[in-house]
Order: sequence, then C-alpha cells, then structure tokens
Amino acid sequence: MKTVALAAVAAAVLSACASGPMMAPAMYSQDALPDAVKVPAGHKVAMETVGAGEITYECREKANAMGQFEWVFVGPAATLSDRSGKAVGKYYGPPATWEANDTSKLTGAQVAVAPAAAGSIPLQLVKANPAMGAGAMSGVTYIQRVATQGGVAPAVACTAQGKGMKQTVTYRADYIFWKAA
Repeated sequence: MKTVALAAVAAAVLSACASGPMMAPAMYSQDALPDAVKVPAGHKVAMETVGAGEITYECREKANAMGQFEWVFVGPAATLSDRSGKAVGKYYGPPATWEANDTSKLTGAQVAVAPAAAGSIPLQLVKANPAMGAGAMSGVTYIQRVATQGGVAPAVACTAQGKGMKQTVTYRADYIFWKAA
C-alpha cells in the first residue's frame, strides 16, 4: 500500500514538473566558431533558420587548365525553416538569395569561409546587401552558414565525357541572420 502511495506522489510531482513553465531556448552563441566567420561586434541575432535542400554542380573544363575537368557549383535550392520546423522562407540562386515568406529578400557578398566537418560544405560569413521589400529580411546585415552537413561536390568523376552533366547533392545548414544592435 505504501509503495502505491509513493508511486502516485512521484507521478504527481513528475506531472507537475512536466506541465510547468517551458525554459526559453538558449541564445545563439558564436563562441565555438572560427574567428573568420564570426559576425563583428555590434550585431544581434534577428532570425535563426535551418536550410534543407539541394546544391547543383556541373561538370566543366577547368578555367586555367585545358583538358582538365572539375565539378563547379551552380546553385542552391533549399527551404528555410525556423527552429520549430515551420517553413519561413527559401534560399536559391544564382545569385545567392534568401527570401522570407513575406517576400522580402536579400543577396550578399561572401566575406569569409572556414572548414567544416569532412564531407560538408564550409562555414560561411556573408555581408548582406540591402533587402528588397519590407519584412523579415529588412535590416539584415550579415548571414552566417553554420552547422553544415553534406553539400560537397559529387564523388562521381568529372571527365571530358561528362562535360555539361549536372548532379545534385543534398545538404543542411543553419542560416543565422544578424542585424545591427
């Protein structure tokens, strides 16, 4: 009888804890990132997204090495979702364009890259151009690409016989949007 009563009390306590206030999500931190892709001081996170999609590559002759071939980045096509998984925009190119569901969008210029885990595209810091349209992208100054998974050029050989062939690879990355503080 005592065991049943203790079990009931424990269940009630656990239930109360589970229905208590939810903890706020942790603030995004750049501490673990290489310095090259850190956003300069004086900026704050405006939006955190997860991009999931594909990157297209094309087999082309190397610009400065006639008769040699390589996979060349053509462009991305990804859905941007918030941390809860709700689609909030898209990322596509060329040129590299981040577009919110409210139709505000921006392009940018790469400032720096840093190596990521093997088999993943590099981390990246982009200086944003002024946004087109009012909305979520208005005022964004920098975009970071972090936590990359996949997206590197295909493992299939790129040869003269394959010149012009396109291949897509899947990838995921967090895109962190920053505004001036």
